[in-house]
Amino acid sequence: MSVVARFEIRHTQFLNHLGEPTQPLPDFARDPDNLIPYYRAMVLTRTYDAKAVALQRTGQLGTVGSSLGQEAIGTVVGSVMQREDVFLPTYREAGAQIARGVTMTELLRYWSGDERGSDYRGPRQDFPVCITIAAQCAHAVGVAYALKLRKEPRVAVTMMGDGATSKGDFYESLNMAGTWHLPVVFVIANNQWAISVPRSVQSAAETLAQKAVAAGIPGEQVDGNDVVALRYVFDQALQRARSGDGPTLIEALSYRLTDHTTADDARRYRDPEDVSRHWAMEPVARLRNYLVLQKVWGKDDEEKLIAECNERVQAAVNEYLATPPPPPGAMFEHLYATLPAALAWQRDAAASGKIHG
Repeated sequence: MSVVARFEIRHTQFLNHLGEPTQPLPDFARDPDNLIPYYRAMVLTRTYDAKAVALQRTGQLGTVGSSLGQEAIGTVVGSVMQREDVFLPTYREAGAQIARGVTMTELLRYWSGDERGSDYRGPRQDFPVCITIAAQCAHAVGVAYALKLRKEPRVAVTMMGDGATSKGDFYESLNMAGTWHLPVVFVIANNQWAISVPRSVQSAAETLAQKAVAAGIPGEQVDGNDVVALRYVFDQALQRARSGDGPTLIEALSYRLTDHTTADDARRYRDPEDVSRHWAMEPVARLRNYLVLQKVWGKDDEEKLIAECNERVQAAVNEYLATPPPPPGAMFEHLYATLPAALAWQRDAAASGKIHG
């Protein structure tokens, strides 16, 4: 018997949970000032997130999926992508979307059920939030195939949770991306929970990154609460895709510190002690600790940032609350290129006031 193939999965970390370097930092991070924009973006994301949850709790917003505890992943993904790249998000990527230029007002409109929130003024070709688990993986493959056919040096980037890696859409998309050698990056935000199902019983695989092996593409695992490691790994994946070297799968390890959505109560299935333990590893405090250790961030900086973020978020909330509600006929829009007759009469009846809630 002979061995015909060997594989390994690398794990990357530069800053530990205390914000201390575990190895020499890459060039971009040697000047700590270069990391301040990531910190500011994470704090803004967390501030927006808290306000969105508060709006939902007071009946001013629909169901919201919080990114509390995994802000670093979205922030880095959204910040490092080039403007002409295409982002295909799931429902927990506010940080990436904000970094890409989607406004907080647009996000709030979307979560209120207003499809005008998906009509981004900024990244016009980025996809709307995908609620269907793992469907965005197949969409990303389609986008990447188009980019390759057009010979455009652009990359499709999609994010998903750990639960999505158990779906057929995920496996089929990896297989197609590898077979067709597409410019696409798959990012798994492994927050350890697929609603109430822990990572430990979702898959017998030692890592989720190794699921790339069967597709014949590189798989990397990274500390998803370490901004430096995230950017280092994601930079390489983007460069690989942009230069024609094909797709990459990144598993970013983090932890969901809150409920799955505002329609969930995680206390029913999670040990509070486990949650408390992971609070000590969260990304915002980790990067702040590093910046403080490097003497580039202090109390005054923090207070100014918090005030600025509160002001920006409140301005977005005010704009959202002042938005006139969509007309009843809006529920029929964006469904079909040509609306079927069975729905067309309903749209017309709603517009004329003959259908009432």
